[in-house]
Amino acid sequence: MEKAYSDPLLGDIIFRKRKGIRRLSIRVHPVKGVSVSVPYMVPFAAAHAFFILKRDWVVRTVARQKEACRDIQQLDSVQVEEMRRQAKDFLPLRLSELAGRYGFSYNKVTIKHNTTNWGSCSARNNINLNLNLMRLPSLMRDYVLLHELCHLRHHDHGQAFHLLLEHLCTDHVLRLMQEGDENASEVARLAALSRARYPFDHIFSKQIKQYRLV
Repeated sequence: MEKAYSDPLLGDIIFRKRKGIRRLSIRVHPVKGVSVSVPYMVPFAAAHAFFILKRDWVVRTVARQKEACRDIQQLDSVQVEEMRRQAKDFLPLRLSELAGRYGFSYNKVTIKHNTTNWGSCSARNNINLNLNLMRLPSLMRDYVLLHELCHLRHHDHGQAFHLLLEHLCTDHVLRLMQEGDENASEVARLAALSRARYPFDHIFSKQIKQYRLV
């Protein structure tokens, strides 16, 4: 169930009511816009009041996203096709390597070009990877691949998923440190200082937000 509210500055705000949603939350996406997740038993009027309380934060977030997008160098068709070629050559092999190391199996992998996510895993255990992954540092790229592999066992973002991802990230970073990877050593240092429940996941998630899909 959905309702739209037209904000004079922000445009349409989509309120989505779904079973399984436990709390009110607001998502600000540079492409999809602003949406509010509403628990099924919460009235839309209460959700709208919640949005009004958070509206100043939403306005600031939208402004930051627009400013960040101005700094992105848009790729022409030739650059996109070259990145697609590189992604098709590299990403399936790297995914297979990590899957073999940690005991995962999947049906097929597809390289896509979109502006909504870095990767996804379907209910049929097909993995989609964004060709923009070739723009990421190798450690962050591996993090996205591990994230999607974990969805083969847990198709949500619940505690079991995060526990598995954190375990794999920890092992992966330690392996790279043994190989002398300085970036891995820095991530491990930050994880040791972090108070987050899942420090490696938290650090990688924060770092990857510095990059935009183009």
